[in-house]
Amino acid sequence: MTGTVVDTERLLSGHTRISTQALTSVARAAAADVFDVAPPSVRVSWADDAGSLALSVASPIAVPSLGAVRRHPERVANTGGAIAERASAAKLAILAQVERLTGSQLSRVDIRISGILPSDEGRVQ
Repeated sequence: MTGTVVDTERLLSGHTRISTQALTSVARAAAADVFDVAPPSVRVSWADDAGSLALSVASPIAVPSLGAVRRHPERVANTGGAIAERASAAKLAILAQVERLTGSQLSRVDIRISGILPSDEGRVQ
C-alpha cells in the first residue's frame, strides 16, 4: 500500500472569497425563509459599517388573513407574534443564518417591511 503525504501548508495557502452576488443570494434566501415569502420578493443591500458588513433587508411578510385571525385569534401567536415582533426577531435569525452559511461576520441587520402577504395557512414556528 502506498501512502501520500499531504502538505497542509500548501492546501491552506491562497484566498477564499465569497462574491457579493453569492452573499446577496444567501441573505435573500434567509430572509425569505424567515418572512415566509418567495426569495425574489426580498431586496437586500450591503454597506460598509466601519470595516464590517451591514445588511439591509426590505421584504414583505406573510401574515394570516384578517378573516382567519377573527376565526382563530391564536394564529397571531402561532405565526411568531405581531409584525413588529416578527421583524425584530428576524434580525437575529437572518444574521445567524447568513453568518453560518457564508462564514462572514455581520455587524447588523436592518429590516424594512415592504408589504403584507395574507396567508390562509399561517406559519407554525
